[in-house]
Amino acid sequence: MIKEKITEGFYGCYWPYEGASAAIIAMLGDDCEDYMAKRAVKWLQNRYGISVMTLSPAHKNYGHHNMPVERIGNAISYMENKGISRFGIIGASTTGMLSLVAASYYPKITLTMAMSPSDFIMEGFYRGKKDGYTEWPGNNESTLSWQGEPLPYLPYAYRHPEYGMKLKEEAKAGGDFAAARKMFEESERLHPVTEEEKIKVERIKGKLLLIGAEDDVLWDTARYIRRMQKRLQEMPHECDVEYMVYEHGTHFIFPQSFLKALLPAGSGLFIRLFKAGRDYPSECKKTREDVDRKIASAINEWKQ
Repeated sequence: MIKEKITEGFYGCYWPYEGASAAIIAMLGDDCEDYMAKRAVKWLQNRYGISVMTLSPAHKNYGHHNMPVERIGNAISYMENKGISRFGIIGASTTGMLSLVAASYYPKITLTMAMSPSDFIMEGFYRGKKDGYTEWPGNNESTLSWQGEPLPYLPYAYRHPEYGMKLKEEAKAGGDFAAARKMFEESERLHPVTEEEKIKVERIKGKLLLIGAEDDVLWDTARYIRRMQKRLQEMPHECDVEYMVYEHGTHFIFPQSFLKALLPAGSGLFIRLFKAGRDYPSECKKTREDVDRKIASAINEWKQ
């Protein structure tokens, strides 16, 4: 695969597909050219014949703190100069949130696919090693910024090192490799989400897919999706939205074809990192297959 690595204005890799006028910004993986990102490119290009821009906050940095939303706009401008006229975006987990925020700021994005997103902007966090923990919250930092100012965010219920301790305890108690749902519930109890902190999904254009599972243990994404549904029912909007909430699917609610591209010999093993994946493997697979069909339908219709 041919790529163009860009570090001016944003950190990403552009993977052109000959003759394509449509491109998807894919924020899957810890780095714009790591294994998951490359597999996402291969999946999107082989199945849909489109160009891809992979983005990440920085080189092998999965922390999110005050990342400028303008980076998405810069990536769009870069691709426009390459002849791209149609833009989509896909993200999962924290980047599912970022996909929604980016689409709410940039109307040129006309296909938004958010897997396991929140409906609010999260507080910033860091990843690495600190006092025996691999993740810790920032200090008065949002995950995202706009025009040099941090966007309003839901503050976490805990500070370092209690933050990391609570995450470890919750994951161990539930038999999951990672969990934070109780922490987010406590965060909202202490600080109910304000209008300023909510993502303005009503500003999103084109097709919008909101995808999540009830058994998500990182946060209650099913609840967040329903809140976005209620918001869109009450506010004027132009997007064609599809709500895809499943009983089983875990936080890794990826399309089955992408998961197979990611792990050809053991796609089901990836989901088993969560207890729900071990307890309901066939149900989770059916969810992924349905997500696959609906994403394929959305991309193919959008391309036309």
